[in-house]
Amino acid sequence: MFEPVPSEVSFPRLEERRLAFWRAHDTFRQSLRLREGRQQFVFYDGPPFANGLPHYGHLLAGTIKDVVPRYQTMRGRYVERVFGWDCHGLPVENEIERQMDINSKRQIEAYGIARFNEACRGTVLRYTREWEAFVERIGRWVDFQNGYRTMDTAYMESIWWVFRQLWDRGLVYEGHKILPYCPRCATPLSNFEANQGYEDVQDPSVTLRFRDAADPNLYYLAWTTTPWTLPSNLALCAGPDIEYLEVEDGDVRYLLAADRLAAYYPKERPRVRARLHGRDLAGRRYEPLFPYFADLATQGAFRLITADYVSTEDGTGIVHTAPGFGEEDAEAGRRHGVPVVCPIDAECRFTAEVADYQGRPVKETDRDIIRRLKDEGKLIHQSTCQHSYPHCWRCETPLIYRAVSTWFVKVEQLKDRLLAANAQIHWVPEHIKDGRFGNWLKNAHDWAVSRNRYWGCPLPVWRNEEGETLCVGSVAELEQRTGRRVEDIHKHFVDDLEIPSPAGGRPLRRVPEVLDCWFESGSMPYAQHHYPFESKAHVEAHFPADFIAEGLDQTRGWFYTLVVLGVALFDKPAFRHVVVNGMVLAEDGKKMSKRLKNYPDPIEVMNTYGADALRLTLLASPVVRGEDLRFSDKAVREVMRTVILPIWNAYSFLVTYARVDGWQPDTAVAAPPPEPHNTLDRWILSRLEGTVADVAAAMDDYELQRAAQRFTALIDDLTNWYIRRSRRRFWKSQNDADKAEAYATLHYVLVSFAQVAAPFIPFVTDEIYGNLRTPQMRESVHLSDFPEARVAYRDPALDRRMDHTMRAVSLGRFLRTQAAIRVRQPLPAAVLVSHDAGARADLEAMAETIAEELNVKSISVRADEEELVELSAKANFKTLGPRLGRRMKAAADAVARLSAADIRRLRQGETVRLDLGGEPAEIAEADVCVLRRERPGIAVANEGAVTVALDTRLDERLLQEGWARELVSRVQSLRKEAGLEVADRIRVRYDLPPELAAAAQAFHDYIAGETLAVELRAGSIDDPAAAVDLNGVNGRVQVEKADVGPT
Repeated sequence: MFEPVPSEVSFPRLEERRLAFWRAHDTFRQSLRLREGRQQFVFYDGPPFANGLPHYGHLLAGTIKDVVPRYQTMRGRYVERVFGWDCHGLPVENEIERQMDINSKRQIEAYGIARFNEACRGTVLRYTREWEAFVERIGRWVDFQNGYRTMDTAYMESIWWVFRQLWDRGLVYEGHKILPYCPRCATPLSNFEANQGYEDVQDPSVTLRFRDAADPNLYYLAWTTTPWTLPSNLALCAGPDIEYLEVEDGDVRYLLAADRLAAYYPKERPRVRARLHGRDLAGRRYEPLFPYFADLATQGAFRLITADYVSTEDGTGIVHTAPGFGEEDAEAGRRHGVPVVCPIDAECRFTAEVADYQGRPVKETDRDIIRRLKDEGKLIHQSTCQHSYPHCWRCETPLIYRAVSTWFVKVEQLKDRLLAANAQIHWVPEHIKDGRFGNWLKNAHDWAVSRNRYWGCPLPVWRNEEGETLCVGSVAELEQRTGRRVEDIHKHFVDDLEIPSPAGGRPLRRVPEVLDCWFESGSMPYAQHHYPFESKAHVEAHFPADFIAEGLDQTRGWFYTLVVLGVALFDKPAFRHVVVNGMVLAEDGKKMSKRLKNYPDPIEVMNTYGADALRLTLLASPVVRGEDLRFSDKAVREVMRTVILPIWNAYSFLVTYARVDGWQPDTAVAAPPPEPHNTLDRWILSRLEGTVADVAAAMDDYELQRAAQRFTALIDDLTNWYIRRSRRRFWKSQNDADKAEAYATLHYVLVSFAQVAAPFIPFVTDEIYGNLRTPQMRESVHLSDFPEARVAYRDPALDRRMDHTMRAVSLGRFLRTQAAIRVRQPLPAAVLVSHDAGARADLEAMAETIAEELNVKSISVRADEEELVELSAKANFKTLGPRLGRRMKAAADAVARLSAADIRRLRQGETVRLDLGGEPAEIAEADVCVLRRERPGIAVANEGAVTVALDTRLDERLLQEGWARELVSRVQSLRKEAGLEVADRIRVRYDLPPELAAAAQAFHDYIAGETLAVELRAGSIDDPAAAVDLNGVNGRVQVEKADVGPT
């Protein structure tokens, strides 16, 4: 017999019990052992940074990473789920810097690189216990014991192998390029890292005048938002096809773009001396603003050059150009032979080349430079502008674009292959494939993969002063070349290892850089298994992955690096399917902020509403399709109220009545009746099997939101229709075949539902399954198989009939609400109308049910609604306007004159001819909007093919019956409050106003039968605790158990 279900349920406490059960029974590993030797489903888990606590972003991605492997496991596949830790890089280094109050690389080197790196190693996994507890609490199953760490020597050796493969294929080079650079971290970043940290900032906006070298009265106006780069100005850039004006301004002449004249002379237009195009300006020389690099004038500096990127949207149409501090500047300078200067050090402080500002951080010099230029008469205009500017993704320092030497992977050379690989990937949502990700690939630059930092996988390149260079691809090779035993390959272990020169020159020493941590995480398909040094066959059989999932930001992060390395190494994408989630925002739409505390703690949310409700809130929302979600714990509460609690109540209902009747399934596993006779049973089984098929199809398409919506819709039909309509079958005293069929149906539906929903809400489904399972069924729903849809139980015609029925009931209830008539108040009649013959047949077949649901005494079904409403029509301008043009007004007047018969013909698919002054026009149903005006005393509502009208006129007998039903409802509540069993008989005494007392007497037998009352009598009640509210009317009612057995 089923275990009793407590009347009060705490889902958080239930979940803690299931967690204890899973731990005690090792359920996760049991699920793996059951599928050993079966078809593999390959999942790659992107490693989070190990030095921070988990947040909603991790919870969302982790839930997606849990639901898909759970589903695939239940489909019989073997799914390894190994957790990984991203241990290297700036996130860890910044943490140690904060702890040690370190603010620069100089301080790190003074402290000692070895000590600094070991401090990083010591702190990197300090939050593992919190992570494991968090991941377990959200119900995610993952293997922590065999997880990988990017700082382990085996993992790092595989990274060296990956880099060596790129080296051998000519895909690696050292170059001097303009790159985003963090002054605080003193390292270049990749372009995709720069794209991760844009913030709105206020910067100075200045317009300067540059004097022509040959004409002291002619000046070129140029604009910039980076005044600190002006000491490094070496050119002015104009657009070749832009028109420029030379205008008089007092004793001098200014040259600027014609389209920008109004911006600088808004009131009075100056006299125009000449009109030229940008190409006409090329080669002109001007005097430098600052003296620091004046000698470069003989080497091609201080000239006007042209480039297509110059625009007239803002500024003057002439762009200040410092080739050492901008990618476009550098490219334009290269084409025109302008030299490059970059007079700043590793921490972006001016060097001695700019003596007046030597040693100062460049951004801090903006004000002094502007003041100096103003004093020298070179500043024309000054303001501020707000724009989006890249910041370091870890320390939030504004980045600087500067010329820097670094190591690159030739991504641009791989572009066509990358695009071909992307074409093979199934993206959810689909638009990311050719949109955000595809466009990023099309415009991808070579990948800067080296960092001038310390805690990371060292770049495996050794070289000497003579230019000899070696790339080491393994620990064994390093040991063989150095003759030294190598236990660890972090920077502080390998930097002192010298390799003798194969050519007899000086020893080769390692270059100082470490690899980008994104290169490390992008290598995880191979490095987590120490490929190719171990597990070679395993890795090659498990590449590419069937599934990965991360946030939208990873389109320019992990997704990108996986694809680049997969294509470069194996000419394949590294994954077949990817689910991309959006960002979880605070309720007000802002980013979640620990400082602002503008979001509820996820642990507190789970401890209040349960992890199941939180998981489903996320999985059933658009956030699993790359859209942002404004998170509120109210949404979690609503999911608990509308999904988790109703399915629990359905389960409780079954167990409660099954225990009363001693019912148990008589089959080895949960099964439906072989040939169900009851219409409700046949319908809910059809709905169930349709849901099973729909959820499986959605999950096979990785459409998690659609899958969640399908099974939650079933809950509503099960609880608000099937169980409510079937209650009397369970209540009746005799255990006949119909009752047994109802039990078997509901038992099968609940067990099947638990299996379908288990990947999404693993706790409550396992609790339900665990109590409802037969001894022959496995002990956990997560050890069972996902159901196969039973086609034999599908009945589309019945589904349609019930859909029409429930639609009619919904419309009728809406009309009651509109008329402020409570559901328990009977009404004289309802009229159901549909011009669709199939819908009318369905409504006629279910008329008795609809009458009971709407609490009306009679139902009639009709083909038209003309007796209920006055029909009229107005023209649909969207369809008629383009066709009729100037005749539209006449057509609108003609449509307004259409008769009810004309409108009926249109709704039956016929056309109607309009006479438009001798020019007839044929119209169809889509060309008109039908208007309904209710006739007096009738309430009418329509949806699709169904219209419902209610007669809301009430007589005395109907009013009395309404009060009787209110009394039944209140007595039933009092039974429950008293803790009575469903079969207990009761005695009822009531003290009610005369109108209600008369209703109780008139409907004595009905009330007694509904409430199992052996006695129902009026009498004075003095006890205030007996007070009741009957739809706004006060009275007193007492209920006590009768000392008689059930009959």
